[in-house]
Amino acid sequence: MRDSESNGAKRKLRIGVLASGSGSNMQAIHDAIVAGELDAEIVAVISDVKDARVHQRAKDAGYESVYVDPGPYKTKLGEAAQKEIADRLKAAGVDLVCLAGFMRMVKPPLLDAFEGRMVNIHPSLLPAFKGLHAWKQAVEAGATESGCTVHYVDAGMDTGSIIDQESVPVLADDTAESLHARIQEKEHILYPRAIRSIADKLLGE
Repeated sequence: MRDSESNGAKRKLRIGVLASGSGSNMQAIHDAIVAGELDAEIVAVISDVKDARVHQRAKDAGYESVYVDPGPYKTKLGEAAQKEIADRLKAAGVDLVCLAGFMRMVKPPLLDAFEGRMVNIHPSLLPAFKGLHAWKQAVEAGATESGCTVHYVDAGMDTGSIIDQESVPVLADDTAESLHARIQEKEHILYPRAIRSIADKLLGE
């Protein structure tokens, strides 16, 4: 039992972040914590890309970030990588794993280690436009509405139970890039809100 629990204080949700790119959603979670909008702490930042910008963002925010070699596959983590990531997350005492632009499918044993405690943010109103470049899919399909979704991670591609969503209109003159930029603005609001909504459940309170 941690000291904060033994003296009756509510402990903070311990978050582990997996990211492959710029880490803007990690930044949004960090900013919400700093602003007092999310009672949590980021205790692990892991990337499958050695030179991803998320490493610099983590350093600037005061977090240690770690690169884990993803293995030989392009779309999923190798077995050794999954074990290493699971071990690192467990060692950090992570309550919730947040995928933040993590571009590989998560499978067992990593998925099993955090069953019901792993979430992802996807740039569409799921179940529409699953998979890569969802904003581009929306524009090409002539959709009038898109958005973003926070959902639990399961063994499928963007198939887990939905936690929360935010909608974004697709404008007549939208390009894939302009739509993506507006969706990201909503993502940075939605992700901390969704985490907050499930925090008590995850802490057993």
